Amino acid sequence: MQFFRAPHRSAGFTLIELMIVVIVIGILAAIAIPSYQQYVLRSHRAVAKADLAEYAQRAERYHSSNNSYSGYTLPSKVSPREGGATRYDLSYKGDGSTFTITASPSGTQVKDSCGKLTLDQANRKTSEGAVSDCW
Repeated sequence: MQFFRAPHRSAGFTLIELMIVVIVIGILAAIAIPSYQQYVLRSHRAVAKADLAEYAQRAERYHSSNNSYSGYTLPSKVSPREGGATRYDLSYKGDGSTFTITASPSGTQVKDSCGKLTLDQANRKTSEGAVSDCW
């Protein structure tokens, strides 16, 4: 008895199948990469907000002891949480009864739509972007 044999087909991918996979990967990358970059900017902004809150609390403790904000200085001009990376430059401006602490983006963080973040003695928060989105 002779059995019918199907024609032998070589194993592997065709060029069309390979191109479909490349296109699918490209579409996924086009969606995922910008989303990831926004997530990274948001996480660095969260660190800057934590620094602003911490330094504002230190200024309040200084005011409690000295009855004035005059003479208070920031312990650091960059975030101690960033391990030496400079993503925000911190600055302090104050007189006897008021202060403002500002975090100005630097490096790759300038791409963040929120821009400068500020916090004052009355816990007023401002940013160059929408405050509800940035704080």
